[in-house]
Amino acid sequence: MVILIGGVSCTGKTLMAQKLLEKYKIPYLSIDHVKMGLIRGNKYCDFTATDKEDELTDKLWPLVKGIIMTNIENGQHIIIEGCYLPPDQIREFEPEYSEQIISLYIGFSINYLEKHFISGIIEHRSEIEKKDLCDDYMNRDNFIKLHTQLKERCSENNAKFFEINEDYEAEINNIYTWIDERVNEKRQSQ
Repeated sequence: MVILIGGVSCTGKTLMAQKLLEKYKIPYLSIDHVKMGLIRGNKYCDFTATDKEDELTDKLWPLVKGIIMTNIENGQHIIIEGCYLPPDQIREFEPEYSEQIISLYIGFSINYLEKHFISGIIEHRSEIEKKDLCDDYMNRDNFIKLHTQLKERCSENNAKFFEINEDYEAEINNIYTWIDERVNEKRQSQ
């Protein structure tokens, strides 16, 4: 079983992966760690951390897809979280793989971003990993654009999208409940 947690930066993907690791004893992999490992460890790496998200997705997705397939083929469980999980590519897995994948995306509504950008996002951006502020990226208008685009991509690709609208903790707990139900279904079908 592979659990994929996608979404824009600072939505709580890494924190969720950490909590799922503790609950299910399934390791998780942060795609940001893979990205930085390639950048820092491969002198022939042809991308940087500041490249556009779509460009990074194009570079990282083949590697992540291979990791997903290898875990499923070996009957190993893993949680993978990150920004670079394209909904259109995930839906294209063959049934022997897709039946073993639980994928979801987390996003914020425009309402949430307008009301809670500082208190709900900026102040919590480093709960698990240290994240620096980049004014071009970490601003309300850009986040509204990014979350709207992700929501549209998920809708176009019939991907499960959870939109946080008002109460982050309560709404995140609903996501955990949904994941628990999917995990139980997968375990019963094995």
